[in-house]
Amino acid sequence: MKVHRRKIVILGEQINSGQKRILNLDIARLHTHTKVEIPVIVERAREDGPVLLLNAGIHGDELNGVEIVRELLAKKYTKPEKGMVISIPTLNVFGFLNQTREFPDGKDLNRSFPGSKNGSMASIFAYHIMKEIVPHIDYCIDFHTGGAQRFNTSQIRISKKDSNLLELAKVFNPRFIVFASERDKSFRQAATALGKKVLLFEGGKSLDFKQRVTQRGVNGTLRVMHHLGMRDFSGELENVKSNGIIEIYKSAWLRAKNSGLYRFFVKDGSKVEKGDVIGSISDPYGRFEYKIRIPQSGYIIGLNHAPIVYKGDAIVHLGFE
Repeated sequence: MKVHRRKIVILGEQINSGQKRILNLDIARLHTHTKVEIPVIVERAREDGPVLLLNAGIHGDELNGVEIVRELLAKKYTKPEKGMVISIPTLNVFGFLNQTREFPDGKDLNRSFPGSKNGSMASIFAYHIMKEIVPHIDYCIDFHTGGAQRFNTSQIRISKKDSNLLELAKVFNPRFIVFASERDKSFRQAATALGKKVLLFEGGKSLDFKQRVTQRGVNGTLRVMHHLGMRDFSGELENVKSNGIIEIYKSAWLRAKNSGLYRFFVKDGSKVEKGDVIGSISDPYGRFEYKIRIPQSGYIIGLNHAPIVYKGDAIVHLGFE
């Protein structure tokens, strides 16, 4: 009996069953008129099934997400037995080249969706992602880090309204599940509006690698693919311990009350109690030292690693169950 498999065409290229293709998303050029191509790695199994997008580097300086997708590709975990995996390790290749968050036009790509065919450079790029890539997918894991010197504990962010997405987040088994509304004009908001299931992974900080973050991102992806029936990873996950997941329903940043030299005494992910001293701010001359006390019991889901802060700077991100 002949099996009829659906025809899949991505970026003008047909993807046949059992095929791996490296495509190029070629939308814009540098000011030198040099082509800048964004590699899109597509791996399709012989048997149809779910389509998963692994996306990183939407902010060009968020390297830990790039490293997670790179490791998944290097270890050939992205080759499915059912369905298809689309991997884009450096979505904002312009920012990746310059080690900056933004696009060359100064726009934040993750505030430019769903984009416009005639808008800014970032908006045009977002438009093509939504037109050429997103219609093919069912699920997405969107990898991010904290910005600047802000280190995020490994977490999955989802909205409160989707019980199926909550189940998938629990399968990923992050340290925290943070219920966060979709940011206006973000990739997550635009893809969700089209009915796609998006897990937003946060871990680490910009321009930095942290192996424990990388490993948690890799393990979580294997769990999701295994759960979706895309590939059997029971061997790879056999000795990987699952942790108790903490659900965060509210969060708030604790801000510096003084400018000065900042040091912290706690580890990200820690549970802290009201009144705990978790750091201090002092002047460079030894004249004063201000102790930072926790105003409300909770968990540290984000931590500023900057050694110098100004009054009003966000220094600790507290999450509450």
